[in-house]
Amino acid sequence: QVQLVESGGGLVQPGGSLRLSCAASGSIYSIRMGWYRQAPGMELGLVATITSGGSTTYSDSVQGRFTISRDNAKNTVDLQMNSLKPEDSAVYYCNTGSPLLPRYSWGQGTQVTVSS
Repeated sequence: QVQLVESGGGLVQPGGSLRLSCAASGSIYSIRMGWYRQAPGMELGLVATITSGGSTTYSDSVQGRFTISRDNAKNTVDLQMNSLKPEDSAVYYCNTGSPLLPRYSWGQGTQVTVSS
């Protein structure tokens, strides 16, 4: 079973940037991967996905501000977040990015707080 470890979160001012990283313990080469987020009292939501070939999708709320990328050799998936807004505050998780794929066990996530 692949284990996922997210990192890179923190406190940032509105308009700032953060880069999140997800490290997988095994090969995710052929797997469409995604970043999710969950704010307090809210449901888990899919933010961005990336296929093994690098095709990406984004939710409307982050389109143009976030960029998902991956390194298949290192089994990592990153999320570059720019122009951050307070409503981006949440715990961010990575996992498989298609409803057709089973989920790996969820990692601990990484907290992102956007506040002045």
